[in-house]
Amino acid sequence: MSSAGGDRKLAETMARLDALTDWERRPRGRMRVSLAPMQDLAARLGEPQKSFRSIHVAGTKGKGSVSALIEAGLAHAGIKAGRYGSPHVQRVTERISVGGRDVDDATLAQALGATLDAYEHARRAKTAASEATWFDLMTGAAFVIFRDASVRWAVVEVGLGGRLDSTNVVDGEIAVVTNIGLEHTEILGSTRAAIAGEKIGVLKPGAVLVTSLAANDEAGRVLDARAGELRSSIVRVKISPDATIEETNVALAGVVLDELGRRKTVRDASGRILRASLLDAKTRAAARLVGRMERVDTDGTAVVFDGAHVPFNLAMVLRDLAREADLAGPCVAVVALAADKDAAGFLAELKKRASAAVFTELPSATRRRSPDDLRDIAARQGLASEVEPDPKAALKRGIGLARQANVWLLVTGSLYLVGALRGEVAGQSA
Repeated sequence: MSSAGGDRKLAETMARLDALTDWERRPRGRMRVSLAPMQDLAARLGEPQKSFRSIHVAGTKGKGSVSALIEAGLAHAGIKAGRYGSPHVQRVTERISVGGRDVDDATLAQALGATLDAYEHARRAKTAASEATWFDLMTGAAFVIFRDASVRWAVVEVGLGGRLDSTNVVDGEIAVVTNIGLEHTEILGSTRAAIAGEKIGVLKPGAVLVTSLAANDEAGRVLDARAGELRSSIVRVKISPDATIEETNVALAGVVLDELGRRKTVRDASGRILRASLLDAKTRAAARLVGRMERVDTDGTAVVFDGAHVPFNLAMVLRDLAREADLAGPCVAVVALAADKDAAGFLAELKKRASAAVFTELPSATRRRSPDDLRDIAARQGLASEVEPDPKAALKRGIGLARQANVWLLVTGSLYLVGALRGEVAGQSA
C-alpha cells in the first residue's frame, strides 16, 4: 500500500531518474561495452548484491514468469526472498518484490534516492559510475532494498542479454537460461548461437546451469562449452513438445527448487529440504504476472492481454489460448511493436489466427515501429488491417470489430501496450 507522501516522493525521485539514458525505451544502436559503470555504482553503494544469495535468470522468453515462480516457491517454504524483474506493466514498483509483495513507494523512493546520490558523487569524481544508465540505477536500488530487508535469496532477472547486463554483478549460485530465440539481434548477434554466448555470460565459475536447451541444439552447444570452461554442472529440463507455457515455466522453476534442495543447506522454515512440490496450484496462482495471457471479459467479449513480441512466443501463446473453447477460433488483434522486432515473422504467426488487426503506436517508447509500416507488412501477407495511432481508440475499435465478428480480442506486441490499455477494459483494475 502506498501513502500519499510515499507516492509524491517516488514521483520526485523518478523525475531525477528519468533524466538518465533508458535503453528499454530508446533506440539500441549504441550500447555499453563494459560493466564498469554498474560495478562502480555497486561499490559506492557498499556492494549490496553480496548481502544475499542469488539465482540469475536469463533467456529470450519466460524469464519473468520463471523468476516469479521461483520466488513464490521460496516464499511457500517460508524463506524470505526478493525478486527483481523488468519491464513493469503499469507501476515501476512491480519490478521489485520482497516476500511476494511489490515494494512500496516510500521504500523504492528511499533506495532510488540513495542510488542517485551515489551516481551524483561518481559524476563529480568522474569515475565509471558517471556513465550509469536508468537500468543501472534501478538495479542498484533493488539490491539496496534486498540488503535492507535482509532477504536470504534474490531471484534476479536479466534485463537484456546477460554478459553485459546491469544485473551481472550478482554472483548467482544457479543460472537459468530458459530458451534462446532471435531477439535484439542488433545488440546480441544475428544467430541463436551468438545470442546464447551473451546470455550464458551470467554463469559464474562452479555455479549450476539450468536450461531447457538440448545438448545438440545450436544454442545448447554454446551453453555446454561455456559451462565446461567454468567447470559448472548442467541440469537439463526435459520439456514435452506439447507442454504449455505455464507447464514449461513450472518445470524450469521446479528444477531450480530441487537443485537447492539437493544442497541440503537450503531448507524451509520447518527445516525440510526444498522440493519442486512447493509449486502447488495456490503457489502457481500467486506467481502469475500481469499481462501474460491475462483474460478479461467485457460485455460478452473476451479480451486477452499478452506482451508477446517475438514470433515463437506468440505462436505458443495462441496455441495455449486455443485450449479454451471460446478462444479456439479467430480473433481480432490490437498490435504495437518496437522497431527492433521481427515484424514480418510476428505478423505471419498472427495471421494464422487473426481475421483482422488494428495497428497503433507503442506508448512511451522512441524505438517504436510505425503502425503504417505494420499495415504495409500485413497487406503483403494478406492480413486485413487498419491503423489507429491512439492506443485507447485502437482498443475501442478492436473491441468493436471483435463484437461485430463475434470473436475474441487479443492485445499484444508489447508489455508497454498492455500496460497502457489493461485498465481501460471494464472489470480490469488499473
